[in-house]
Amino acid sequence: MGRMSTPALSTEQDALFRLIEDTREHVFVTGRAGTGKSTLLQHLAWNTSKQIAVCAPTGVAALNVEGQTIHSLFRLPIGLIANGPIDQSDATRKILNAIDTLVIDEISMVNADLMDGIDRSLRQARGRRAEPFGGVQVVMFGDPYQLAPVPPRGDELRYIDDHYRSFWFFDAKVWVGEVGGDGLMDVGSYGAGLNIRELVDIHRQSDPAFKAMLNAVRYGRVTADIAQILNDTGARTPPDPADGEHPIITLATRNDIVNSINRRHLAELVGREQTANAEINGDFGRGDASYPADVELKLKIGAQVMFLRNDTGTFGEPPRWVNGTIGTVTRIAGDSVRVEVDGEEHDVEPAVWERFRYAYDPGSKALSREIVAEFTQFPLRLAWAVTIHKSQGKTYDRAIVDLGSGAFAPGQTYVALSRLTALDGLYLSRPLRPSDIRVDPDVQRFMAGVRAAAS
Repeated sequence: MGRMSTPALSTEQDALFRLIEDTREHVFVTGRAGTGKSTLLQHLAWNTSKQIAVCAPTGVAALNVEGQTIHSLFRLPIGLIANGPIDQSDATRKILNAIDTLVIDEISMVNADLMDGIDRSLRQARGRRAEPFGGVQVVMFGDPYQLAPVPPRGDELRYIDDHYRSFWFFDAKVWVGEVGGDGLMDVGSYGAGLNIRELVDIHRQSDPAFKAMLNAVRYGRVTADIAQILNDTGARTPPDPADGEHPIITLATRNDIVNSINRRHLAELVGREQTANAEINGDFGRGDASYPADVELKLKIGAQVMFLRNDTGTFGEPPRWVNGTIGTVTRIAGDSVRVEVDGEEHDVEPAVWERFRYAYDPGSKALSREIVAEFTQFPLRLAWAVTIHKSQGKTYDRAIVDLGSGAFAPGQTYVALSRLTALDGLYLSRPLRPSDIRVDPDVQRFMAGVRAAAS
């Protein structure tokens, strides 16, 4: 795509970029929170010489990587694909034939059935049915310890149970050979055609002791000593912003808890509530889950907000804010909102999120991207609280972690704690319990096989 990327890659990121760029190998890029998976993906998108298509399982994840959703790129039906026919238009076939490398972000949210659907679509479109993915190189980014696919239910669950070892992407038939008559997969066949690389240098945290604690939470190996340190540190009264303290955000498990906290704090502020309405052009999908920001953003002066985009600011200047930065609204005008960040005030204007679709250009025989929809809104969200799910990829100096009645998804506690840059920024609304530290057994099995193969 021709632009130089920034920041510069670390040695391990650069080695991985060269593996992807200089070979045709299928690569799964994983790593703990804060190891720079997103930085590498962005560098690849901007600097590759290959024809790449970038996609992700959800609308918001696709927007974040300036790609397309898997279902819209491949024109796949929603729900179980199984062995049903895959209808492909001439346009879709041309696009799939032009791809050298398929990049999938948030791969841990892709289930085994969809992974095999991608494989079958590419074989069919390219007329190379004997080759995995029809000869396309597949590069996947994600961390199974953080995000899981939506669990199947009903008939879908029965089908998955009958045909797969688990519903995770790594148990898809394209990656795993079936052995024996029991239909179980041979763990030793992992990595057949899949090069699994784990980024290990953490850029978010610098304290080795805190890194070790996060690792223990990640792998479900929290000792009594580690739990006590986390609980003792977190058992403090959060600072009061009224005392001139810097803003602090609450990370909670459920949307209703987050909305209630944000509504309550907004109501407590004096002054007039003002609403910024998003402008939506084109087909942007329906429902809040597909929008990158609030359709109706309600603000007052004094509101605590979080930025939803990196500052595109002045070329050569350091960004004034990044995705996840927290600030306070100091002025609201029609076309801008002034936000104070670390003692400095910035005028923030509406941002445009573009929804892309890949197209085939017969003249150049190359993939192109066209904008099919635009969503314009201030890149801000009320941020006295945010869901742990929406905090994914963000970095905070301080946060209150509120697990409420308990972490209900594997990896949830790890995602929340690993947002923090340091242990002294941790505040817990209640002590951590052993039941909060949940690791999916299929992930443990898969990653244990990966490490055994690497050693």
